[in-house]
Amino acid sequence: MKDGVNGVALGVFIFFFLAVTVMGFLAARWRRADDEQSLDEWGLGGRSFGTWVTWFLLGGDLYTAYTFVAVPAAIYAAGAAGFFAVPYTILVYPLIFTFLPRLWSVSHKHGYVTTSDFVRGRFGSKGLSLAVAVTGILATMPYIALQLVGIQAVLDVMGVGGGENTNWFVKDLPLLIAFGVLAAYTYSSGLRAPALIAFVKDTLIYIVIAVAIIYIPIKLGGFDEIFKAASDKYTAAGAGGLVPAQAGQWTYATLALGSALALFMYPHSITATLSSRSREVIRRNTTILPLYSLMLGLLALLGFMAIAAGVKVTNGQLAIPQLFENMFPDWFAGVAFAAIGIGALVPAAIMSIAAANLFTRNIYKDFIKPDATPQQETRVSKLVSLLVKVGALVFVLTMDKTVAINFQLLGGIWILQTFPALVGGLFTRWFHRWALLGGWAVGMLYGTLAAYGVASPTQKHFGGSSKEIPGIGEIGYIGLTAFVLNVVVSVVLTFALRAFNAPDGVDETSPEDYTADAGDPGVEAELPPATAGSTH
Repeated sequence: MKDGVNGVALGVFIFFFLAVTVMGFLAARWRRADDEQSLDEWGLGGRSFGTWVTWFLLGGDLYTAYTFVAVPAAIYAAGAAGFFAVPYTILVYPLIFTFLPRLWSVSHKHGYVTTSDFVRGRFGSKGLSLAVAVTGILATMPYIALQLVGIQAVLDVMGVGGGENTNWFVKDLPLLIAFGVLAAYTYSSGLRAPALIAFVKDTLIYIVIAVAIIYIPIKLGGFDEIFKAASDKYTAAGAGGLVPAQAGQWTYATLALGSALALFMYPHSITATLSSRSREVIRRNTTILPLYSLMLGLLALLGFMAIAAGVKVTNGQLAIPQLFENMFPDWFAGVAFAAIGIGALVPAAIMSIAAANLFTRNIYKDFIKPDATPQQETRVSKLVSLLVKVGALVFVLTMDKTVAINFQLLGGIWILQTFPALVGGLFTRWFHRWALLGGWAVGMLYGTLAAYGVASPTQKHFGGSSKEIPGIGEIGYIGLTAFVLNVVVSVVLTFALRAFNAPDGVDETSPEDYTADAGDPGVEAELPPATAGSTH
């Protein structure tokens, strides 16, 4: 690690940071609507984004600073097992091609802003809707915190903020400034801010990865040397070389499948999806989003390069920023750091908006103030988005970073338990609302207790997301095991409740709602006044 502050890299970083800050505030004027005081406008960008804006927004949403830092860091530490993130992003797109267009159609027809809105409308159950909303908020909070961890990792490598013995305020001041800017332009511009900034973020990331995948191997003597160095390290550590041991194959497969099922259950993924202007935009995006999987595969190789370059860090999350500082000229290291930093701002903004929308629509409006006006909804959502970011900031500043990572893993286990209610509800009304609530409760309880019992060298509890699968004996992803239990309980309880003629909720949707597109007769008619006609 270089001594002191890397002035050139910091200067380039600040330039790009200021540029996206200006863009964030100007975004309030981009595609400005006649009525800006509605959740559709602030929280969904007026449901007006076309194919390319949606593509950049979803890419900025799913491929975060944490992805940039953590995927190659996992490979740096654990070898090829860290590549599970690549197949899961390949698996996810055929899955979402089958259900996201249906979700967009029914949401557009009825003015749904969140997944909980749909669940309440489909099953006539505020209780089930509340469970989905609370799960989404809980799963999102540590995810936002990890974006701030990504910014902090970059600042640490650039030498900004002083050492560990520096006064806490001085050390964390750069992060506080970045947080303040993020909070301000998100409050002002809503979803339009990350949508506009995502263009810069993704362009920078593609440039950095393209340069890194060519420039760094040349400096290290080629990929033969890189893979040899990585293999030697893993063999010496008893990890069995580049290929995961047979005992880890169940973990690899179940983690990839479970993560694929969970990815589009996150509120921020749905928020970005519902902001698009037509069903066809969603379908097109599921065919071109795999380009990001290609990028992710190349990004993962940086973990091997960090080993070959002799990067030594006590915190694995610093491995890739440190690789960039060691290998790149200072000015381009600044570009790479800016890509990571901006890569944190975009998803953090979308996540805070998504969590705020859940609170506003499915807690505040459903249980606190049912007669809330669109203006009141928007005001509450803006305030809650600030509180969510403050909570994430406190999480980062007061807790060990490994705790944040472990809670994000727990969030993935939790959010997967909303799959039966959301995706099941998009295709069938057979499940009983109380059965889905019972299945959710069992999945949440099992997943949380199982994760609590996992220890690691640094953690007594919540030390990982894999454990022995009951009845099989193999080590697998806890979230997928909990999901299977969730589905089994939901099916069994549905049979039982239907046998006893338990009262069912009212379904406010109809079959044709799930294939409706913008402009179809009657689609706009059922939207609230603040929503109808807002697409442009």
